[in-house]
Amino acid sequence: MPDYNELLWEGWLLKVDKFLEDEDLVKIVREALEKRHPNSRTRGRLGTPAEVVLRLMALKHLRNWSYQTLEREVRANVVYREFTRIRGEKVPDSKTMVRWGKALGPKVTRAIHDRVVDLGHKRGVVRGRKLRVDTTVTETDIHYPTDSGLLGDVVRVLTRTMKQIEREVGDVGTRLRDRTRSVKHRLIEIGRSAMRKSEGAVARRTEAYRKLVATTKKVMGQAKLFSEEVAAGGKQASTLGGQLLIQGLAIYLEEMLGLAARVLKQTKARVLEGNRHYADKLYSVFEVHTEAIRKGKLSKPTEFGKLVQIQEAEHQIITDYKVFADRPADQELLIPAIEKHREIFGWVPQLVASDAGFFSLENVRQAKELGVKRVAVPNKKGRDQARWKEQKQRWFRRAQRWRVGCEGRISVLKRRHGLRRCRYRGMDGMERWVGWGVIADNLIHMGKLLPKKG
Repeated sequence: MPDYNELLWEGWLLKVDKFLEDEDLVKIVREALEKRHPNSRTRGRLGTPAEVVLRLMALKHLRNWSYQTLEREVRANVVYREFTRIRGEKVPDSKTMVRWGKALGPKVTRAIHDRVVDLGHKRGVVRGRKLRVDTTVTETDIHYPTDSGLLGDVVRVLTRTMKQIEREVGDVGTRLRDRTRSVKHRLIEIGRSAMRKSEGAVARRTEAYRKLVATTKKVMGQAKLFSEEVAAGGKQASTLGGQLLIQGLAIYLEEMLGLAARVLKQTKARVLEGNRHYADKLYSVFEVHTEAIRKGKLSKPTEFGKLVQIQEAEHQIITDYKVFADRPADQELLIPAIEKHREIFGWVPQLVASDAGFFSLENVRQAKELGVKRVAVPNKKGRDQARWKEQKQRWFRRAQRWRVGCEGRISVLKRRHGLRRCRYRGMDGMERWVGWGVIADNLIHMGKLLPKKG
């Protein structure tokens, strides 16, 4: 009789299943879940086993599913029930899995990744003889930012929050005046005038912006009154739960008012005063950490998100990743990548390859001082004849052909694991999203390589 697992399971998934049985991986997740509350370990009902949580999170990013899809697929699939160790038990609902994902924050995700790489090293999948590094952009989950769109977001969120407060407290204190319809008309007017370049269209657009700014100020004034009345006790809910709710909404109003002030200031400077190079731009009131990054792509000249560094060794195993709060120059990343490689494996790589953006004479000198034998980082602007001759040698050209594989790895991360756009919120969510995408990609490659390694 043929083996049941070989008939139903993908070959690499069987290897990943064995790989995730590692006690240290389960321990990392268990300790993170125990820290959610002071007495999580000793009080309350029994929680879901850490092994199940680990495998559910891994499966979600292996398949690039949403939490809702993960719940549905695991419930209906015998293989996934066995893989996640749920077997015949009830599948946790998607909201519960969302809370687990948040409990496994960026530090826990990093620890899981480091353990996966360490296991790959111990089992001979990766040896650390080579290093290639590149950067990409993972976009935040926002609409294309425009000044009018940001003002519309501010009005919509402030009005929605005030309506929630009014529903809890009733007709007490300041009454809400809904100006969203007026704002919508201004946004349509601005959008239509933006299609034309004539002087009249520009004048109409500027006037529409003035009206939009004035309306936004009125909404902000109302929101400030609501917040003050909640703080002073003028607006009170009839129940304890309702009171806690409106206090939280008042705090949210204050946070949004601060962002609204920034949006107003930059809109006045950019649109009404003509300052197109305004510093410290805000691109979203929901993902405030978003940056505008230009990577020279013809299809998408400007991307809105965070710069991500991907660092690989041989066999396409990603040994390290970084999400930068502020975008650095690529030249600043090469030497730290080599030092991180030495920290992981205990030695520097024999070969380092990257694109021309990482080149500087100082980087080449420091890399060789660290012990790297061959540094294949091209210099396309210099006139050093010795450097040009070195770049034409066979080993250099071969190293650059190997380096191009990093572009393919980034493409796979974006297509297969969703790193094109982050679906989690905040900077912590961005780090978790990138980290789990990298972990999932490493698991697939190790699952495919382990049979060859015996």
